[in-house]
Amino acid sequence: MNTDEITEKIIGCAYTVANELGAGFLEKVYENALCIELTGQGLQVSQQQPIVVKYHDQVVGEYFADLIVEAAVIIELKAVRSIDPVHQAQLLNYLKATGIHTGLLLNFGTPRLGIKRTVNGTDNNLTTDKSR
Repeated sequence: MNTDEITEKIIGCAYTVANELGAGFLEKVYENALCIELTGQGLQVSQQQPIVVKYHDQVVGEYFADLIVEAAVIIELKAVRSIDPVHQAQLLNYLKATGIHTGLLLNFGTPRLGIKRTVNGTDNNLTTDKSR
């Protein structure tokens, strides 16, 4: 399965979660629900995967990606009123630190599911209607 097919499945699962739960829960609720949907679709998912940041071959920090799907797509989940540039920078830093080329920033905090895809450092806004 290529990365485009994986992201298509992820987005479909995100719509399912958003339509069923709606807005208003904490990020962890959406993370757990999305994990259930993704694994139900036969995708391999790692939750809260550690990401080590190195400088001159020394560890200088550690972060945790919300979800990594098929070791090919990092998902950063938010439940906020709007996506801030800091959220986008966070996802981009995760991509740089891991060498993974594709990331999805999913915002469940509004009536419309917000989707921002980052590929090789290029942002693509996909703000979409949950009532698909």
